[in-house]
Amino acid sequence: MGDGGRRGRLRGAGAAFASNWRNSDLRRAQLSFLGAWTAEWAFTVALGIVAYRDGGALAVGLVGLLRMVPSAIFAPLLSPIADRGRRERVLILVSVVRGAATAAAAVVVTMAGPPAVIYALAVVSTIAATLYRPAHSALLPSLCRTGYELASANMVRGLLDSAATLVGPLLAAVLLQFAGVDVVFAVAAAASFAAAALLVRLRYEAPPRPPAPSRPNLAKEAAEGLRAATANRDLVLILGLAAAQALTRGALTVLSVVVAIELLRTGEPGVGALMTAVGVGAVLGSLGVSLLVGTRRLGAWYAVGIGLWGLPIALVGVFPQQAVALVLLAFVGVANALVDVAGFTLIARMAPDEVLARIFGVLESLVAVFVGIGAVVASALVEWLGVQAALVAIGLVCPLLAAASWWRLRALDRSVGDLDLHVALLQQVPMLQTLPLPSIEQLARGLEPATFPAGAAVFDQGDVGDRFYVIESGAADVVGDGRVVAALGPGEGFGEIALLRRTPRTATVVATSDLRLQGLTCDRFLPVVLGYTPSAQQAEIDMDDRLGQWQKREPGKPFGEPLS
Repeated sequence: MGDGGRRGRLRGAGAAFASNWRNSDLRRAQLSFLGAWTAEWAFTVALGIVAYRDGGALAVGLVGLLRMVPSAIFAPLLSPIADRGRRERVLILVSVVRGAATAAAAVVVTMAGPPAVIYALAVVSTIAATLYRPAHSALLPSLCRTGYELASANMVRGLLDSAATLVGPLLAAVLLQFAGVDVVFAVAAAASFAAAALLVRLRYEAPPRPPAPSRPNLAKEAAEGLRAATANRDLVLILGLAAAQALTRGALTVLSVVVAIELLRTGEPGVGALMTAVGVGAVLGSLGVSLLVGTRRLGAWYAVGIGLWGLPIALVGVFPQQAVALVLLAFVGVANALVDVAGFTLIARMAPDEVLARIFGVLESLVAVFVGIGAVVASALVEWLGVQAALVAIGLVCPLLAAASWWRLRALDRSVGDLDLHVALLQQVPMLQTLPLPSIEQLARGLEPATFPAGAAVFDQGDVGDRFYVIESGAADVVGDGRVVAALGPGEGFGEIALLRRTPRTATVVATSDLRLQGLTCDRFLPVVLGYTPSAQQAEIDMDDRLGQWQKREPGKPFGEPLS
């Protein structure tokens, strides 16, 4: 049993990778993310070296805050742009802006220009970077069909994020060993431009969204995203824990420099080595996380990831040896893999698509703020308490919060499991199988249960059509003009023709056993099915096929009107 379970998990992990590779749009989106985040990590290492040379640990912390405050302001304000139209176009623009800013930083370093100019360029690059992830996170669900595929996509992206966490600092460390900071900036710029190029040929049909306002108001639209986030207590919990993780992450950007240079005395290349250890752990962790795809315990794994983000940092303060520090920081990378897959998947499953980029923008804003706060707090604690005590104090924040949130996150797992069951039910209906995940989840959230005893009519011929139904359990007969023309069972839908063609019910549907249905009102059903071209086309094909089959049942008597 145990061997079979392990083999099943390995097959599931392999299927997750394969589904991303076969989907050309997902493949391009994922490789673009790899290029963008490799650039970000290499840029961060190079910027930390510039700041430390300029003013020591305090300068590193202040530069971290300088980067994050504008990002925190602009991320939620700019994220509505990604909810209006083609999200990949936003990603292309962002990558080009980041590449240009990073290339300019390389020129400034080469010409021995003032560090203040590099800091200003870092602010521009970081503002663009904070918009990249919300747009990319909101794009992925539109490229997926099921919750499993979305979890797989986030798992693969987590692996690529981990690879970038490894490759970016490692590349920076190697370049710093043989070249200079200017070369690191130049390579990071090239990676950003490559990320933009990969998205130019992305082709997909976006889910229907409300039309853009004739007079855009970014502040008002951003506020709508904030209200959508704060109205959901589960989203508030996920975002709050993400803020705690971001504080620890911001502290690590300072502590990695201070620990390498002052505590372990491994010099500037040691900074890259410590962050490379995080990357190694992240890659290994992502491979391990691939075995969790398809489970219903994302909330629990999110708690574990949050806790592991801080605990190893605290232990570095207790055991300040280089080998121990490298191993412990590798566990931070494992934690990062868990947080990415679980956190981004949960947010995408809970938030409506029309404000999804804005909610991810709220997340990026929180991350930016708390990364900056973490950098300053770490700098202050190093000055006041010393390096080791600062490591312990900061490292305990995430584990304590994760422990306090455990039961809430497990309850969240149960609600997501229920949503999966409703999505699976709807996807048995042919015309709904073409819908992307955000659209079918929108339908699943609007389902209303209804039960009918054997012999009861769900509706009668001539009634006004106001709902579409899917059979969850039981059976029913479709009766037209007194004759049974079809028998329906679990997973089959009925009632759509009256809604789509705006006609009265042209047949009666009678329960032949105890019947449990899930219903969708007209105002929930029509905008989704008609708003997405493939589902509208499939609905028309299904209606024609069904009516043709029913007419064949009565060769001497045409059943001319639409059935139901």
